[in-house]
Amino acid sequence: MKIVVTGGAGFIGSNFIGYILGEHPDWEVTNLDKLTYAGNLENLKDVHDDPRYRFVRGDIADRDLVGRLLAEGCDVVINFAAESHVDRSIMDASPFIHTNVVGTQVLLEAARHHGIRKFVQVSTDEVYGSIAQGSFTEESPLCANSPYSASKASADLLCLAYWRTYGVPVSITRCSNNFGPYQFPEKLIPLVISNAIENRPIPVYGDGLNVRDWIYVQDHCCALEAVVERGTPGEVYNIGSGQEKTNLELIHTLLGLLGKPGDLIEFVADRPGHDRRYALDAGRIGRELGWAPGHPFEEAMAATVEWYLQNEAWWRRIKSGEYAEYYERMYLHR
Repeated sequence: MKIVVTGGAGFIGSNFIGYILGEHPDWEVTNLDKLTYAGNLENLKDVHDDPRYRFVRGDIADRDLVGRLLAEGCDVVINFAAESHVDRSIMDASPFIHTNVVGTQVLLEAARHHGIRKFVQVSTDEVYGSIAQGSFTEESPLCANSPYSASKASADLLCLAYWRTYGVPVSITRCSNNFGPYQFPEKLIPLVISNAIENRPIPVYGDGLNVRDWIYVQDHCCALEAVVERGTPGEVYNIGSGQEKTNLELIHTLLGLLGKPGDLIEFVADRPGHDRRYALDAGRIGRELGWAPGHPFEEAMAATVEWYLQNEAWWRRIKSGEYAEYYERMYLHR
């Protein structure tokens, strides 16, 4: 099978590529990534020389480039490419519209023109907004509360429109918060880990009682594999672990694993439109595709902390701003 993965140099995309190449000796992967601030080819060092893997630097909103790639012969497109940091979307929404909305439409149009067998849109639970009790199902209405989540909800609606209007075989996945290796240090878990290692303050929005469902990135990759292989076109699949934690609970867990004191926590003003709680009903993907998370939260979190302890050079390069020069030298000019 030949697949095009967009945004494969990011956190989830790079984990997915490593997982897929390890599980499927007969799959070939082309990774299209613009290499924005969060894209890092060092995430893919283990597959860089694999003959089944190819990297192409470019923008998913580049119609000519996307058209040429899909014209080469492609069975599946998996769209990870996205601007994804809520705080950045509040400061400037325009990059989110360009990549998450325009870029998705460009991919869909190319997939339609070239007869792609499967298009998987990797979305987010944030498109549903906040829920006080219970869990969102795939039929729940969309209620995006940030420019980021609004751009992802718009992309989801475009995907469903391309399925209903043109028959493009799109499946949409909406996953809860991921954690694991290679997550960019502006995100909560790697930020807490790296700051704690350096004995720096750990900023916590508001009262710290916002609730998220946390899933290990390898479980997410396994779920995406199931959608690629067995997912039904036109369907939405929620992906979650049922491991809900307040931000404070999560941070105290991390500090405990690192042997660091709680007085590193520093409460800061809450961000605008901060959703209180996300929760997903992931029953459909279990019933229809036979997927279930395989990594207990405590074990996966301990493994994640250990990865960041063993890979300080990786996140220190990023936090110092030196990583772009590093991967240009090590990976783009070999």
